[in-house]
Amino acid sequence: MQSESSAFQAKARELAAKFAPRAAQWDQSREYCWENVRDLTDAGLMGMSIPTAYGGQGASFYDVALVIEEIAKACTLTARIVVEANMGGVSAIMQYGTEEQKSLCAPLVLAGDKPAICITEPGAGSAATQMTTTARRRGSKYILNGTKHWITGGGVSKVHLVFARVLDERGADQGIGGFIVICDPATGSYPGGFEVVGRERTMGLCGMPEATLRFTDVEVDAELALTPPSGFRRGFADLMNAYNSQRVGAGTIAMGVAAGALERATRYLNERHQFDRPLAEFQGLQWMLADMDAGVHASRLMLHDAALSRGPDGSPFPDMMLAARAKLFASETAIKVVNDALQMFGARGYGDQEPLERMYRDVRMFTIGGGTAQILRTQVAGKLLGIKTPQTRDAYVDAPLCIAAE
Repeated sequence: MQSESSAFQAKARELAAKFAPRAAQWDQSREYCWENVRDLTDAGLMGMSIPTAYGGQGASFYDVALVIEEIAKACTLTARIVVEANMGGVSAIMQYGTEEQKSLCAPLVLAGDKPAICITEPGAGSAATQMTTTARRRGSKYILNGTKHWITGGGVSKVHLVFARVLDERGADQGIGGFIVICDPATGSYPGGFEVVGRERTMGLCGMPEATLRFTDVEVDAELALTPPSGFRRGFADLMNAYNSQRVGAGTIAMGVAAGALERATRYLNERHQFDRPLAEFQGLQWMLADMDAGVHASRLMLHDAALSRGPDGSPFPDMMLAARAKLFASETAIKVVNDALQMFGARGYGDQEPLERMYRDVRMFTIGGGTAQILRTQVAGKLLGIKTPQTRDAYVDAPLCIAAE
């Protein structure tokens, strides 16, 4: 395992050297980084976690985490694509999908698609189970109606995993399920009634579309309903187990950005002179650097621990508690580390001649998307206290299902 992991990491470092000079381009143009995606695809890093039986490399979440960190040091946007092409929705489909579903989605991801997870709605962010999008059974089809908001990759993704409240043919509520919807944005090919109706202008990660999607009587074959063995009534909780991997990925991006900022700050303290001596000789800056290093190292250990874990119920996905704790710590630590690095650079760090101002804008998102810092604290506390928190009191779940902005 170690040799394979090292090979993935080495490949990622080679690509990171190519991605770093391009990062500002995607930020300024607010365009999706298709050039980087092609490089990732050629290197076998898109869908690297997909089992070999479906064309992937069967890489572990730990392998993926090593790749994410190296890429995130160079380009946050590209690192996020690596996460979405190997964790979360992809892993849910490969774990719970039928042979038809896996055979449909795997080639698209391996060819460069970043699946879009469609959970958040205008009125249902952290309280994901309050979604109002419906999927009503009609013969051999499900009919989707509703609006999804803050959908990462909306307008560029082909594979969409759309979560909706399932209604039987009589309109009775069956729970919440996932539905695979395939589009081809490059050719403008969308199922009837599927519309991309807006895109947010974001503070950071500017090349990643955060879209609003509208579904009006969109027909989905019943064979494309992603139904875990427990069925719709408990299935949403099962599907959300896959989201623990997504949280490990998001936390690793934040940690990777922080690690990149730490490396830049270390070099700068040795290169920059003031008062006839290098900044590295000023004790106040030395202490800041030491704290930054400790934070990055602790984040890395927590994230690796989570990536290597398995759920207590035998789930193949990371343990919920370890994933929540690691993302919470890593995301908040990253903001401080990048902020301190920018401070060390002074006015130069505040300007766009250095990547730190972009890195700061990018990393700010990770205490929000994928579970806010406050929701993660609630999850961790609920687990420690052995109580059900407000976010878990739902007819369909026994575990926190708070997503936010994904």
